[in-house]
Amino acid sequence: MGQLVDGKWQNAAELSAADRFERADSTFRQWINPDSGFAPEPERYHLYAAWACPWAHRTLIMRALQGLEDTITVSFTHPLMLDHGWTFLPGDGVVPDTVNDKQYLYEIYQLADPDYTGRVTVPVLWDKQKRTIVNNESADIMRMFNSAFVELELQQTHTDYYPEEKRQDIDEINARIYDTVNNGVYKAGFAGSQTAYDEAVEALFDTLRWLETHLATHRFLLGAESTEADWRLLPTLLRFDAIYAVHFKCSHKRIIDYPNLWAYTRDLYQHPGIADTFNLQLTMQHYYGSHQRLNPRGLLPMPPELAFDAPHRRHLMHQSRAMQESEDTVVGPRIGAPDVNP
Repeated sequence: MGQLVDGKWQNAAELSAADRFERADSTFRQWINPDSGFAPEPERYHLYAAWACPWAHRTLIMRALQGLEDTITVSFTHPLMLDHGWTFLPGDGVVPDTVNDKQYLYEIYQLADPDYTGRVTVPVLWDKQKRTIVNNESADIMRMFNSAFVELELQQTHTDYYPEEKRQDIDEINARIYDTVNNGVYKAGFAGSQTAYDEAVEALFDTLRWLETHLATHRFLLGAESTEADWRLLPTLLRFDAIYAVHFKCSHKRIIDYPNLWAYTRDLYQHPGIADTFNLQLTMQHYYGSHQRLNPRGLLPMPPELAFDAPHRRHLMHQSRAMQESEDTVVGPRIGAPDVNP
């Protein structure tokens, strides 16, 4: 791993000297809207992504959900992130940089800011017209893809995954899941002390236990319809058993050991277009091959058998609720009956 310092690429230690892993804040935070100077226009924006990165995966998911594949073009990096960071050198899964014709992602950052100092991360949303980075924060890019292009009718479909009436609840659940699950696996995997590791895994599995209980009576995190909160969680769940449970020592339980959480993962994965945003083999190549201090020999383990396509039956929760309400109108509510679809 490395970073840019005053616009020059420098190798850096993979793990910080601190006991606790700390993720740096994103730097580019412009927004696509008619008044920002970055107007929503067809074929103006390009996404730089990596198959392996869960943060980039979020944006690919929203791009697919909103049918923006023809509006937002995309490049995919090489699976390995080594001395030069993310690259577009030839390799499995690579989609070259057809916009700026660069080999290294840090060159994209240099184009946007020749004196940039900081980490070089994906995703990156690039403006082809102004030739600069609009945004490199996955949460922002997700929300732009959710709503910025609606009025242009460029999307093949549109569902609002961040509706006004649910925003407070979405934000609250996002905060917990980001801290303890999405980023929590990294805090465990890159912990510099036993205390830091213990804190991270205890918080992680506390949230996974809560999710397992919650999903027993909710098809999605906030009820009958999926929201942004579900799609932010999914990338971590898809990577958990094959990577985080082993590589990041989050081995107390696997996702397949939680019946509700595992069925929920399959439910989301089987949504139209989502399977195409994920490649487990390339993702494993990245983690096990790039983190040399965690896996010095770069050995790639045999992946677990994960039947993401297996039936999940969670859509039947709607039918259960309808049947319960029908019975309630005749005989009254059943004592102790679960609220399966609030």
